[in-house]
Amino acid sequence: MRLVVCVPTYNERENLEPMVRALGQVFAEHALDGHILVVDDNSPDGTGAEASRLADELPFVEVLRRERKDGLGPAYLAGFRCALASGADLVAELDCDFSHDPAVLPRLVTAATERADVALGSRYVPEGGTRNWSLVRRAVSRCGAVYARLLLGLPVHDPTSGFKVYRRRVLETIALERISSKGYAFQIETVYRALRAGFVVEEVPIVFTDRAEGGSKMGPEIVLEAITRVPALRLAAFRGRL
Repeated sequence: MRLVVCVPTYNERENLEPMVRALGQVFAEHALDGHILVVDDNSPDGTGAEASRLADELPFVEVLRRERKDGLGPAYLAGFRCALASGADLVAELDCDFSHDPAVLPRLVTAATERADVALGSRYVPEGGTRNWSLVRRAVSRCGAVYARLLLGLPVHDPTSGFKVYRRRVLETIALERISSKGYAFQIETVYRALRAGFVVEEVPIVFTDRAEGGSKMGPEIVLEAITRVPALRLAAFRGRL
């Protein structure tokens, strides 16, 4: 099965090559028909140029360069459409900063091909967790997960996770053109839409490690969007407009 891993980047030059090579090693060791799609939002630090250099060197790397920084959600949506157009059977998403361990990817692929439609890397199931987080960040993340679960009635423990593998049919079904979330609310919205469409979501335990290089993209506006977007999704579903 053709697997396309979408990796959104903005000022990730120091992390990009190590991540690309780590994923390439995972593909080789597990005999995966894996491809990497770097989705760069015109990073001023030269990440796009670095991605193009790697694409010239490595046949499993492609680059989608966008004109400006427009949020995580739009970057992933552009990547998903490109992946589907290339014939992907499975589409994965993960962070470029090694917060998501690429070595865990085969476990998500197995879950998505053998038992589920969406495999979700979960911090909040047995054997999952976080590393190098402050107490404040742990509390914000936990509260965000509980908030989304309660308001939307989600059966998953970590709806804000950004480490996932989707079957092609999921992305073809959940109306990508209607997704408007730009920040981490995007992760909640995609899971919610998949579950409402009747797809099976399986949580796979992961340990999320705070980035060692570069700066976090999390900001107050991202948190605010998530707070307001969750009840908006519930209302849209109630009105049959999701």
